[in-house]
Amino acid sequence: MSKKKQLQNAAELPEVSVSDDGDVRYLHLGTPWIQGSMKVDEPFDIELEYVQRMMAWLLFVDPAGVGKRHAMQLGLGAGAITKFCHKKLRTRTTAIELNPQVISICRAWFKLPQDGPRLRVVLGDAAVEIRNPEWLGTVDALAVDLYDHQAAAPVLDSAEFYADCRQLLTDDGCLTVNLFGRMSSYESSLQKLADVFGEDALWAFKPTREGNTIVLAQRTPTAPKRAELMERAEQVQARWDLPATKWLRVFSRVQPAAKA
Repeated sequence: MSKKKQLQNAAELPEVSVSDDGDVRYLHLGTPWIQGSMKVDEPFDIELEYVQRMMAWLLFVDPAGVGKRHAMQLGLGAGAITKFCHKKLRTRTTAIELNPQVISICRAWFKLPQDGPRLRVVLGDAAVEIRNPEWLGTVDALAVDLYDHQAAAPVLDSAEFYADCRQLLTDDGCLTVNLFGRMSSYESSLQKLADVFGEDALWAFKPTREGNTIVLAQRTPTAPKRAELMERAEQVQARWDLPATKWLRVFSRVQPAAKA
């Protein structure tokens, strides 16, 4: 992309701002809607419930090998997932963000580390960047949280986009995507994911109080028993202080839609 085109795109993006409420800091994109948060005293923990749930891919991998994996986040937000994967999980971590202001604000106000051997923040359009051959088949955990500045709808939600996401994943890789489970678009999004990954590859949480529903799609479907998931959840909770055992009360395989 040319420098002129980058400047033109940047001028069209919403203004980024920050607000504090007690010990929590929030990121906004031109509106009062919260697009990310951080506990000021615990900057590398994940503060929002739905963002914690985007780490559910940990239920499907051996905790002992997590540090050897590659996590990628599309849409940086306040950098919660990127920071957690980099600092807590010690994974190789990549984030792709369209708005240069978001990257600058994350580094200045949300403790996002500078790029290094295990961390890379890419300025670019996620829909384009994920087609870069460099990433194909390299991502073990892909987190997609791409909403417009009104937080009203996913910016990227086509079958073609989800197919590109699937191409990024390793054989046992997982996609986690933030959808609004109480919106009319949810069933449509779920069907697109099923068409790409297969109905037996999908798992989902019940909506949070705010309506966020995290859907997980496996590149290669597995069918772990409930006891196996609970054992893994206990390990995840003990290692990384995520409420993983509570997840299993509201997390299950997606049931195929009834045929007409």
